[in-house]
Amino acid sequence: MNRQKSFDNSNPTLYLVATPIGNLSEVSYRVITTLKEVDYIAAEDTRVTIKLLNHYDINTKLISHHEHNLNTAITRIIGLLEQGNNIALVSDAGYPAISDPGYELVSAAIEKDINVVVVNGPNAALGALVVSGIAPQPFMFYGFLDHKDKNKRKQLEKLKKYEETIILYESPHRISKTLELMLSIMGDRKIALARELTKKHEEIIRGNISEVLTVAAELKGEMVIVVSGNKETKDVEFNNTVIEHINELIELGLSSREAIKEVAKIRNLKKSDVYNEYHTIKEDR
Repeated sequence: MNRQKSFDNSNPTLYLVATPIGNLSEVSYRVITTLKEVDYIAAEDTRVTIKLLNHYDINTKLISHHEHNLNTAITRIIGLLEQGNNIALVSDAGYPAISDPGYELVSAAIEKDINVVVVNGPNAALGALVVSGIAPQPFMFYGFLDHKDKNKRKQLEKLKKYEETIILYESPHRISKTLELMLSIMGDRKIALARELTKKHEEIIRGNISEVLTVAAELKGEMVIVVSGNKETKDVEFNNTVIEHINELIELGLSSREAIKEVAKIRNLKKSDVYNEYHTIKEDR
């Protein structure tokens, strides 16, 4: 057991500091004070973090901590902490250790009896959730889906069964494909797509997946997708026929055999019935 009394010991502290997700004004007095008072700031991208520091006249020394130098960075940071330094960990935006590096460093610090303290601030997932118009609780934060369509499809198949509201992150160059897969697998659910949160071009698009899909190709910026939960799996609706569904999966790279098996599983149908329907139509043509 690890019992930490954050402000009642003399141990060095690793501060997990949430930074603005767009608007630099969204930063608390405590965030500014912490960044000024620590000995070092470990940043995901020093070029991004320096803009925030310059804006608030913060001169604390920056060190690099990102996914490409994780092992060496963790060793260095733990070493500095053990020497009695206090360090703030920041990501490019929002909370470190969510969809950004940080978890491994936190675990290493805990093992060394170093205090790990959160300094709260902006969060894209919760921001999108509360403006979505979709039930905010209970909710499930999933983050980014896999980049590969085959793996993404498997993830969505599992997620479609959850009754909780689901929160996903996505990038602009993958948003159309992701929405297409969601529509095919989860049915035409209500969603809210929030992009460029807190920035000048902030936009919240609310509607069914099929509606949002019509404008997806023109969207830019990092995105959060809030998806309504599945209250009754058996009542999931699809906007395509069984045959159309099979053909869509074949276009994504599955063989007809794999697609038939997948559609039967997704729609809770007998594989033999789907097979017969597909091949009957195919032979008629």
